Amino acid sequence: MKTGNNLPINLHDLLRQRTVEGERIEYKAGWNPDAIIRTLCAFANDFENLGGGYVVIGQDCDANGQPIFPPTGLATKQLDKIQQELLAACQLIQPPYFPALSVEVVEGRNLLVLWAPGGQNRPYKAPEAVTAKHKVWHPYIRRYSSTVQAKGEAEQELLSLTAKVPFDDRFHQTAGVGALSKPLMQAFLLEVGSALAEDAAGLSAEALGRQMNVVGGPTESPWPKNVGLLFFSDAPTQFFPGAQIDVVDFPQGTGGDVLGEKSFMGPLARMTREALDYIQRNFLHETVIKHPQQAEATRVWNFPFAAVEEALVNAVYHRNYESLDPIEVRITPDELAILSYPGPDRSVRLEDLRAGRAVSRRYRNRRIGEFLKELKLTEGRATGIPKILKVMAANGSPRPVFETDEERLTFVVRLPIHPLAKRPAGEVTGEVTGEVTGEVTGEVQRLMRTLNGEMSRQQMQEALTLKHEDHFRNAYLSPALALGVVEMTLPDKPRSSKQRYRLSAKGQQWLTSRTLSNS
Repeated sequence: MKTGNNLPINLHDLLRQRTVEGERIEYKAGWNPDAIIRTLCAFANDFENLGGGYVVIGQDCDANGQPIFPPTGLATKQLDKIQQELLAACQLIQPPYFPALSVEVVEGRNLLVLWAPGGQNRPYKAPEAVTAKHKVWHPYIRRYSSTVQAKGEAEQELLSLTAKVPFDDRFHQTAGVGALSKPLMQAFLLEVGSALAEDAAGLSAEALGRQMNVVGGPTESPWPKNVGLLFFSDAPTQFFPGAQIDVVDFPQGTGGDVLGEKSFMGPLARMTREALDYIQRNFLHETVIKHPQQAEATRVWNFPFAAVEEALVNAVYHRNYESLDPIEVRITPDELAILSYPGPDRSVRLEDLRAGRAVSRRYRNRRIGEFLKELKLTEGRATGIPKILKVMAANGSPRPVFETDEERLTFVVRLPIHPLAKRPAGEVTGEVTGEVTGEVTGEVQRLMRTLNGEMSRQQMQEALTLKHEDHFRNAYLSPALALGVVEMTLPDKPRSSKQRYRLSAKGQQWLTSRTLSNS
């Protein structure tokens, strides 16, 4: 059992955020060997491939699972005794499993923290009662915030995971520990606020890698894990040729003659951040629309950054790093699309994916997700698609599209451009004021002449005798809003059920000029 301040997280931040008990953390007010060993067994089985979890001993919580401060704590004289009993109890897990242990002090109270990563030898079993004379062993798994015995289908599914270690948690036996960069590991520990950062300078790259669980194998032949090479090697593409992000710009559309391409490589977190920064600086812009009848202007983004960030980080999290195909971000005048390989797990139903409520039963890269969460690049637990939907709606953007094929070979997230931010290729986006610039189509003219005061979308559609909402929005309403000839009564709440539309001063001026010219 590894001991010392070796947690790759900042426990104090975790507790200050009042992280509730869940699938990856459990609080125990005192030393309870039976319950704790069962939970360690469940984390070792890592049924959902979440990366194991943490048991915090000496920390009590309320009925809602939130930690209570100051914690109960453990008496100093108890610490050695508990560690000795814990070591003996962990040997009873079949096969034997030993978590990393750290003594932490929070608000002057001693806590024992057990870090239990997903094991390499699933399935694990633990005795129902550690102290029983006649022991009965069962496999245990986590269900939300509880440790339960795996029975029936769950037990069969756990058995099917025998010796199946996710790719990112496997040893890379063609690379040496020398491929890991100690400065990159230290930089990570400093960023996440781990106490291990203080001791890292005195450790070798191998010892530090073992503490962070990115190095394993026997002492005489240590191997880096794939996740370690992805995050902490200077050139991951040496080992994973597809570990890159390509950003491709089609300013004239996919059928045009002009395109721009830039590739990003390097340690996973750096590569992701550099790609996001490049996209934000070069392709995201805000459109400001002034209204004659009100002081406050409407501000919309062509693509909200939070949605782009979530979609790209999810692609980095869930892609297959054995694939030679890079993640591709394709930007056209109509949309920003992110393509990655393969598609979502088959536990995700296609109809749920298209409806934006997909929940995966099992995660492809449990360790990559663990590091991305510590860097606050992702939340995990199927929050990606709902967050993208929420951010796009708040910006007033069209609904994003999530696509995969029947074979689940690819996954595409399409973020449509906001109608008010759409511009012809090459045109600079800025404030919309003054005269109408751009083509006023026959459909837009019909809509302008139909508007009578303030009307809802349905009222306008009925007045034009149009049946299909998508056609009405794409051919009539969106172009009229983009030209500034029609405006919203609630521009800050584009999705409001009380939203109404009216002819703008610019639209009224255009109609008047047309009437005079025809008279």
